[in-house]
Amino acid sequence: MDLLVKLYDLPADLPALPLDVTVRRALAPERERVLEWVGERFGKGWRGEAAAAFAGTPPRILVATMGDDLLGFACYDATAKGLFGPTGVGPEARGLGLGKALLLHALRAMAADGYAYAVIGGAGPVEFYKKACGAMEIPGSEPGLYRGMLTAR
Repeated sequence: MDLLVKLYDLPADLPALPLDVTVRRALAPERERVLEWVGERFGKGWRGEAAAAFAGTPPRILVATMGDDLLGFACYDATAKGLFGPTGVGPEARGLGLGKALLLHALRAMAADGYAYAVIGGAGPVEFYKKACGAMEIPGSEPGLYRGMLTAR
């Protein structure tokens, strides 16, 4: 199911993160390292979408880092304009609030790019998105944009 988010009505506060964690836009020279990390943890499909997010200038992919360690990522405008995702946090960093932080940073970047609304395509944890950013279900949106997509073998 797809979800709709009003970017002009996002939560005012960002979640607190551990002091040594940074959420920021990825840099083009980080492309290969980030794509390898995404592919290893989340598969070829998400790696492909992350590669598309890197094709924008500036890149439409944010990363959560701790020192030289990559902990998570979030993309937008990868598969379609105005579409948030994919996003993921590595197993070693789950439970720190990084998923919500990456989501809200990416949605704010979309708002700064001029979008009034964002679509979360094929949303997995629907209740998480509803609570984190007020996302609403889009009736009749399943299977949505990804219907008929070729799957990786």
